[in-house]
Formats: sequence, C-alpha cells, structure tokens
Amino acid sequence: MEFAKIYLKPGKEQSILRFHPWVFSGAINKVNREIEEGEVVEVYDHKENFMGMGHSQTGSIAVRIFSFQKVEPDEAFWTKKIQQAFALRETLGLTKSSQTNAWRLVYGESDGMPGLIIDMYNGTAVLQIHTVGMYLIKDMLCNALENIFGPDLKAIYNKSEGTIPYKSRIEPENGFLRGKTEDKTAMENGLRFLVDFEKGQKTGFFIDQRENRTLLEKYSKNRNVLNLFCYTGGFSFYALRGGASRVHSVDSSERAIELTKQNVELNFPGDIRHEAFAEDAFKFLDKSKDQYDLMILDPPAFAKHLKVIPNALQGYRKLNAKAIENIRPGGIIFTFSCSQVINRDAFRKAVFSAAAKTGRNVRIMHQMEQPADHPVNIYHPESEYLKGLVLFVE
Repeated sequence: MEFAKIYLKPGKEQSILRFHPWVFSGAINKVNREIEEGEVVEVYDHKENFMGMGHSQTGSIAVRIFSFQKVEPDEAFWTKKIQQAFALRETLGLTKSSQTNAWRLVYGESDGMPGLIIDMYNGTAVLQIHTVGMYLIKDMLCNALENIFGPDLKAIYNKSEGTIPYKSRIEPENGFLRGKTEDKTAMENGLRFLVDFEKGQKTGFFIDQRENRTLLEKYSKNRNVLNLFCYTGGFSFYALRGGASRVHSVDSSERAIELTKQNVELNFPGDIRHEAFAEDAFKFLDKSKDQYDLMILDPPAFAKHLKVIPNALQGYRKLNAKAIENIRPGGIIFTFSCSQVINRDAFRKAVFSAAAKTGRNVRIMHQMEQPADHPVNIYHPESEYLKGLVLFVE
C-alpha cells in the first residue's frame, strides 16, 4: 500500500530521532498529497530519510507515530503490539491474579499505540479511543483482543463518545463492539466494586490508584477518614478494610455518591462506619475543622492545557492549605494531581506553598505515582501524569 508522505523542516527530526512519538504541525514542511484525518502516513526528514509511521491528526499534534520502522499496519501488526502489552502485564502478575481482575492492558504511547486505552474489568475489555486513526481500525483491535484472550474475553465495550476529537468526521457512540455482559462487578486486591463503563468517568473506575489505595489501607486503623472527590469510593472501602473508625466520602456528583454507597455495601454490608455526601469538596472542608485525622485529596485534573497551569497550581495550593489547616494534629494527608501538564516538581512546590501558608509542621512520608500497568515511556515523559504525596501534619 502506498501511504501519504510528510516531510519535516530542517532540524525538526531531532525529537523523532530520540523516539518521541509526536510530530507537531509546525514541524511539517510539505506533504506529497492531501491527507485525511486518521490516515496512516510516513514521516521523512528534509533529506527524505525515513523517520516513522503514524496516524495523521488535525491539530497541533499532526502525527502520532506507532512505528519507527516501515511496517504493514495490518491485523497481525496490531495483534503483536497488544500481545507485547499483554506480556508486560503478565510479568506484573496481573493477567491471572485471583485477587485483582481490573488492570490496564494498553496505555497509549507507552505501549506504542498512541491514542488507545484498553482497560480490563473481569474479562470485559473497555476501549477508550482518543484519535480518529485508532477508531478507524477498531475492528482489527477487536480481532486482536479475541485472538489473544480467546474464551477468557467476555465482551469488548467502546467508550469513546467523549474522547474522539470533536472536530473530526467521526461521531462515535458508546456500546458493545463484541459480545455483551450484564456483570459489571470487578475486583481489586480482594475488594469488589461496580464499574460504570457506560456513563462513568474514564473507563469506569480509576484503576491507576490501586497501589496507592493499598498504602492508604495501612494507615487507616482507628482513624477518622475523609475521602474528598471520592468518585465511586475506591479509597473509602480500602480505609474500611484497614480498620478506620469512620469514613466519610464526598463528591459533587450524585451518581458517584450512589455508586460509592453500592461499592461499600458490596464489601461491608450494613457497615455504619461509612457515610457519603453529595457536596462540594471545598465547602465540605470549610466545616471540617479537627474532625478527621486521615484525608484523601484526589481531585479531577485541574489543568488539561498549558494555558491554565497557573490557575491549576492555585487550585492545588488552596485545596491543600484547607486540608492542612483543618486536619487534626498527627493527621495524614494523601494528596494527588492527575494533571499531565503539572509536573512532579510543580505539584510538590504547590503543596509546599500550601503548608507554609498554614505554619504547621509538615513532613513527606511517601511519594506516589501511577502503577506499572500504566508504564512511563522513557522517550515520552508526557506519559507520566499521576503524582502524589503522603503528608504527616503535626
């Protein structure tokens, strides 16, 4: 097959030589023909040396490279890619675990498949596609998954309605691509939860906090816990298993609170230690002076674009200052940022500023990150997004 060719301006090939998978629109000198969004293209430098192959895209990122070698991107190619991703999760002990059946199979650029997320929930694969190129090959991706998992694959669900670029010609609808299942219960470290992959955030659950929830469990015994921005209550039921005296879950979404209640009931039926509140987290904190000695601050991304970084950092400073001011002496705070454009150093400085404002003695007990099934591509630092601190507040 003859693919369209993109030629770069002099000097703009340097990032690709370092295996970074993005080609920005400003780096392009010319193309050999008109290109439609999502089309497979070949990238060349200004001397016509081959650089890589990828999917074309409208916007500042013009090409997302999926191979730095000339390949035929057919079903066999994508099957091998997903098989390689599966092998990493197999190494991590996730694919056959009796205690955990919720894990990430494909993490975009980190697995050489830019624009594609695949999360596994008890045998159901949930696809979240962020590019037209990946959406156009979804049938090949489904075939690849069936080839790899065989009868262990119950269903494949497409949750890309809100993630495909809105200006594209594609109008995706969420729904099952292969098979169907009524079972939306998954398990993480022996705890069960409902996965709202139809209407929930992300693919239905925040599986990237698995290891951080395990850490929280260790500090929960006999503590009064406040889980802010709780979504469907992941940290809450870990705290209950850890022996917390009481756990309060707070989220502005009524739907999230209802799922939190259901998830707690799945694991601890009738447990009176837990209460859930559909309220604004900041307002709830304002009336929480000296009530809690363990807090979780896991807000949605305050910054999704570079332009809003200053406002986002202000938001992190405000939230953490309120928590540090209000927590009991000897309290512990788990605080996070999932904003990709906020790097680890910037987040830590924001928390430092918040602590300094309160005048309390604050120490860092742990530094947290995303788990290994969300690997960071060493050539693509943007794939590192989750960062967190465990603070001890005197």
